[in-house]
Amino acid sequence: MALGTTASETVSLENQGSAAVTVSQVSVSGQPFSVSGEGDLPITVAAGGTYSLTVNFSPNAAGTAAGQLMIGSNATADGTLTIGLSGVGTAGSAANSPELSSLSCANGSVTGAGTDSCIITLSAAAASGGFAVNLTSNNSAVTVPASVTVAAGSTTANFTATVSAVSSAQTVTLTASAGGVAETFVLQLNAAGQTGATVPVLSGLSCTSGSMTGAGTDRCTVTLSAAAASGGFAVNLASNNSAVAVPASVTVPAGSTTASFTATVSAVSSAQTVTLTASAGGVAETFALQLNAEVPTLSINATSVAFGNVNLNSPATQSLLLRSTGTAAVTVSAATVIGSGFTISGASFPISLNPNQTATLSVQFDPTVAGTAAGTLTIVSTSLTNPTAIIGLSGTGVVGVLYQVNLSWDAPTSSSDPVAGYNVYRSPSGASTYQQLNAAVVAQTTYVDTGVQNGQTYDYIVESVDASGIESAPSNTATIPIP
Repeated sequence: MALGTTASETVSLENQGSAAVTVSQVSVSGQPFSVSGEGDLPITVAAGGTYSLTVNFSPNAAGTAAGQLMIGSNATADGTLTIGLSGVGTAGSAANSPELSSLSCANGSVTGAGTDSCIITLSAAAASGGFAVNLTSNNSAVTVPASVTVAAGSTTANFTATVSAVSSAQTVTLTASAGGVAETFVLQLNAAGQTGATVPVLSGLSCTSGSMTGAGTDRCTVTLSAAAASGGFAVNLASNNSAVAVPASVTVPAGSTTASFTATVSAVSSAQTVTLTASAGGVAETFALQLNAEVPTLSINATSVAFGNVNLNSPATQSLLLRSTGTAAVTVSAATVIGSGFTISGASFPISLNPNQTATLSVQFDPTVAGTAAGTLTIVSTSLTNPTAIIGLSGTGVVGVLYQVNLSWDAPTSSSDPVAGYNVYRSPSGASTYQQLNAAVVAQTTYVDTGVQNGQTYDYIVESVDASGIESAPSNTATIPIP
């Protein structure tokens, strides 16, 4: 594919099952690749139905490029699909196949009769024989040549637009076309009798968001120094980066000083800044839009799990909370445990977690012989930080009576939301990281912790949970020494 051009391919997903499937997340990696058609997510695909996406390849450097298209859904099989992407950027073909890339004029606004100097630009130098471009105007008040030819070896050609006097303000669209590509320029015509007080000037360009993460839209506004006259006031728009698309122009209605338009943002794989430009009557205003890449991040609420003393053949269970804390969905592909007496349950892998979504993993220690046991739990994910997390496991199998901690607390009396239950957290005394003990929300105001080790001291806190799973602030801390 020639540098500076774009190729597109359609990827169609077919639901071959008997139940509907919800596609919740689509992302792409690899700088030259982008995806469109994902703006309506989440989307439900009926049994036997299809869902199509368009994958684009826009090389900016010569050579082979590779990437991945990742699709997340609630399908029982292949819930997370990964499709390899590849393409080759070539420098030679672009030079041999120039395309029309822009049309602009010296003045975006003309008062009375006169002329405007305009220029067309190609993506590469014209070949032998030149490159012909057709020209048109949608208003007889402005005339242009039927065509203009870019000379061999050149990338630009000039022509003159001849403007006739008009009795009221109006806009004219000039169009250049060649090889199936069309570029436009909007020219504002003002009546000769208008004065500076009545002829508005472009004075501002702004957008609602100065920073965006992932694909989406941004609402932008152009502002004039005075109200537009009859016929409106046309403003040309441009973006210096294909990741943000804007209309070719926007017209401020007569009597108004502002007009809005939508900037459509595509997801990017790395942070970058895009400059939007509005121009009219020789005046240009710009707005810088920061684009941020979506970042999958997995957080785990503990780096180790200590069971303490556990009676032989009397399994003890503790919970690990997996949470997606990034700006993109994270996929946990596997969780494996090594160590005698240790097992895990509670989640099936692979599992995809959208931002702020959680999953609970239950870790069990069931000793069959007396003595100290150690193990590791390895969690593999697409997280950009710590993609392979290793959790240390420890416990001691004992024979006889074990220590336990009996906790109780008072239900809150000033909560605005009804309390659905409680989460109990424990930490070695003086440590800052707490581990959730209960696998499911505790309905009562009591809890028995059997996973303590003699000779240790522990800190406990309790947080209430409402029906939506939102936790309260932590309770006061209870410090319990174990003899």
